[in-house]
Amino acid sequence: MNTEKHWYAIYTRPRWEKKVNELLEKKGIQTYCPLNRVKRRWSDRTKIIYQPLIPSYVFVCITEAEKAKVRMTDGVVNFVYWLGKPAIIRENEIDLIKRFLGDYENVEVKQVELVEGQRVRVLFGVLTNKEGLVVRIEHNKAYVYIESLGVELTAQFEKKNLEAV
Repeated sequence: MNTEKHWYAIYTRPRWEKKVNELLEKKGIQTYCPLNRVKRRWSDRTKIIYQPLIPSYVFVCITEAEKAKVRMTDGVVNFVYWLGKPAIIRENEIDLIKRFLGDYENVEVKQVELVEGQRVRVLFGVLTNKEGLVVRIEHNKAYVYIESLGVELTAQFEKKNLEAV
């Protein structure tokens, strides 16, 4: 049995990120729920609050055998999938998020609308950091033309897994 641990993104019920993180930690699972330090101002005071950076996402570092334990946790909807399998997140990407949040507060995560002909970079999966050109958009999928290794590839991506270049 494979005992190698990988980071995965899991999708939670809306506004359950902190609770799911806590429940998974109680089960002995290594988790990371990126929290953004935000200053909130009320009429009588200013306070720093911590809110999830990426709504409905929590990251877990688990073995293959622990996937069922994660799925059976209250508030977990499912793993975030890439090419039909739970998407593996590289450790350096988790570290980058941690460092970024340690250095900055009031960080914004903004969904960018893609348009045909736009250059994009792949954020997750086998083609991470590869750049390409959006050739077609259908619902939440974008078809991206990628020239790599001397061949031309057109791949279908979830729009959330692409960023504008």
